[in-house]
Amino acid sequence: MTSKAVTPDAYIKGLPAEKKEATEALRATIKKNLPKGFEEVMSYGMIGYVVPHKLYPDGYHCDPKLPLPFMNIAAQKNFYAFYHMGLYADTGLLKWFQNEWKNHTSAKLDMGKSCVRFKKAADIPLKLIGQLVKKVSVKDWVSLYEKVVKTPKKK
Repeated sequence: MTSKAVTPDAYIKGLPAEKKEATEALRATIKKNLPKGFEEVMSYGMIGYVVPHKLYPDGYHCDPKLPLPFMNIAAQKNFYAFYHMGLYADTGLLKWFQNEWKNHTSAKLDMGKSCVRFKKAADIPLKLIGQLVKKVSVKDWVSLYEKVVKTPKKK
């Protein structure tokens, strides 16, 4: 379910009624805990949290016209998705998240490289998501991105 919405509010407004409450709660949790400097935008048809060009002029290496992505949320047809690039790039952060998971929900962890999927709204561990969001500042993410993710420039 890729959205054509141009703002996060329009994205939420366009969701089916049964998906709105959980998506709004996830968004509110992220915004409440989001470190200074990240901006909320629409990104890849989802609500995204990025490092804007004014803080990181190089932008995203795959498309430098885009700001540097960090997190996304989406209400898909059969699940809710939470993407966090720090989980992909930082094994210590990933291990912390995996260890904490069982302390916040009885749901089985359904995860890809950076995507955590929740089949039911009740399975979304908002407190854990809030703790995760706080753990990586813009400065931390840019440093990690340049070290681990970004393709080194050829000389």
